[in-house]
Amino acid sequence: MKKPEGESPMRLRPRETEVVSIPIPKDTLASLKEVAAQREMSYEALLKLYIGQGLWQDLTRFFGDRVLETTAHVLARHLQSEAEVASIMREIREEAIGKAG
Repeated sequence: MKKPEGESPMRLRPRETEVVSIPIPKDTLASLKEVAAQREMSYEALLKLYIGQGLWQDLTRFFGDRVLETTAHVLARHLQSEAEVASIMREIREEAIGKAG
């Protein structure tokens, strides 16, 4: 796979693996192989990349949701007004979305 200039190589520590078998439609597998060839990588590596990216996105979102939920609970313990807690949480979400977008 070609690396953009200035990009440092990814260093991953070896981890235990387990082989899994999943049925994939033939046309999907053909598309994966085509994309993998264009990216100069094996389709197995491309599958791992796709799984890793999707998993990372989900874990990141779940962590963010947990932080927001914890923040709301802490605010509720310290503030008397549910409306004030809701207002602060709305502001946090708006600020976070504004910075992410």
